[in-house]
Amino acid sequence: MQPVAIIETERLILRELEAADAAFILELLNDPAWLRYIGDKGVRTLDDARDYIRNGPADMYARYGFGLYRVETKDDGTPVGICGLLKRDTLPDVDIGFAFLPAFRAQGYARESVVATLVHARNVLKIERVIAITSIDNDDSGKLLEKVGMHFERMLQLSDHGEEVKLFAVDF
Repeated sequence: MQPVAIIETERLILRELEAADAAFILELLNDPAWLRYIGDKGVRTLDDARDYIRNGPADMYARYGFGLYRVETKDDGTPVGICGLLKRDTLPDVDIGFAFLPAFRAQGYARESVVATLVHARNVLKIERVIAITSIDNDDSGKLLEKVGMHFERMLQLSDHGEEVKLFAVDF
């Protein structure tokens, strides 16, 4: 069965991640930028990647009706990154997350995906506020969030021993 597109843009399709996406997820989660700015999720094998999909995005789809989606090109289905909404226990609002493979950065895919996801959050899911968090030194993501209409709100510490992160927000 072909996965269903959740969001479509001019160049991209965002769809639910599935077990068949394990190799792509393994590559993305071990990209140096992911490890630096998002963190090591301990995904080292295809089985780990399938577990990550099942226990993360797939669980969130079932619980909330949204999650991180695979972002692929419309023309040939090449996976370029992930983008979507998350509901974390540590944050009061739904937040948007995104990450792209190195070969597909600086081509507008992240911006296109984030804008479409925010429109989906507002118009389809009827979410009134979306936040985003970035590490202090992740300037590229912060600039992208501001370009799409989110604003820096404050610094935030997610846990007692965690590093501070930047919190961005947009109210619809």
